[in-house]
Amino acid sequence: MHLRALSQFARDGHGELAALVDLDPQILEQRSAEFGVPTYDNLERMLDEVQPDGVTIATPDHLHREIAIECLRRGINVLVEKPMDVTVEGCREMMRVAEEHGCLLQVDFMKRKDPYHIDLESRIRKGQIGDVQYGYSWMEDRIEVPRDWLPSWVSSSDPAWFLGVHVFDLIRWLVKSDVTAVSATASTGKLRSIGIDTYDAVQAKLLFESGVSFSVDVAWHLPDANEAIVNQGIKAVGSDGWMIVDSQDRGARGCLTGPVGAAVGSDTREAGASMFTPNLGLFLQRTDLWNNPVYAGYGIESIQDFAFNVAYLTGGGALADLSGYPSGRDGLEATKITTAVHESIDRGGELVQLEKQ
Repeated sequence: MHLRALSQFARDGHGELAALVDLDPQILEQRSAEFGVPTYDNLERMLDEVQPDGVTIATPDHLHREIAIECLRRGINVLVEKPMDVTVEGCREMMRVAEEHGCLLQVDFMKRKDPYHIDLESRIRKGQIGDVQYGYSWMEDRIEVPRDWLPSWVSSSDPAWFLGVHVFDLIRWLVKSDVTAVSATASTGKLRSIGIDTYDAVQAKLLFESGVSFSVDVAWHLPDANEAIVNQGIKAVGSDGWMIVDSQDRGARGCLTGPVGAAVGSDTREAGASMFTPNLGLFLQRTDLWNNPVYAGYGIESIQDFAFNVAYLTGGGALADLSGYPSGRDGLEATKITTAVHESIDRGGELVQLEKQ
């Protein structure tokens, strides 16, 4: 998704896709052929030779910090995938280094770019459901995500880190308030039965400074036969109304034979016919008149937003003038929530108070 977004940014004349770094030579060969990008297997050598204006980081979660800090110390702007880091201390260090070197530190919380979520945020802000009182959100992946997508580091993650941070940030952004306390429990069994040592699901209750409360369910063990790779949605209830956004089922549905494809990753269900509900809001690919690929969707826009911010800065713009992007502070708050979720799980579901910034 990063290469799609940035190659299109370059093709439209806004900048240059300068390099790709990866440790897997097969990935480097495949992506170079597809996107025409120069490749490196060493981060420091790439930074020395290319001297990029911005770097996007899409490594496993626990490897974000070291790469981000290396870039920020060189004065390079950074977009980091969620979660920003898996420790509160790591997030704060990244923020400190970014501030010391005057760099943009942005987090790819792409759910904020979903047009349905933008509409929901606007209606809440305008008071169309009154004062938000409570809500519920869910995000559930098919079992192929932990089993097939992340085989080398799945046991270092779980549904709260892989999915929950999306939802935690989205709710903070919608209600414009910080979380003060969390209680959580977790379910196990299915993944451990196939040798994957992590939670199947996490159930959390978030309490906000404003008095709002939200319940969140995240899971990644739905059966292979589930018709969507991800099932997701959110409901907000206010003093004068309510609104639900079904973030997965948006009106397209079918029963297809063979691999049906997916917005991100690949659908592994290749035998026989399968039910399918595409999420074209996340990602849509078509071709232009010259047969070039054209990418759209909030998964693309959230990455290109960073590229446009970098272009603004390299063109002489001031970092202080940028606003509205998911910042290091947002990344820190999401990590604070997620670490508190795990602390509550370890303490049998006890209410855990979050430390203030």
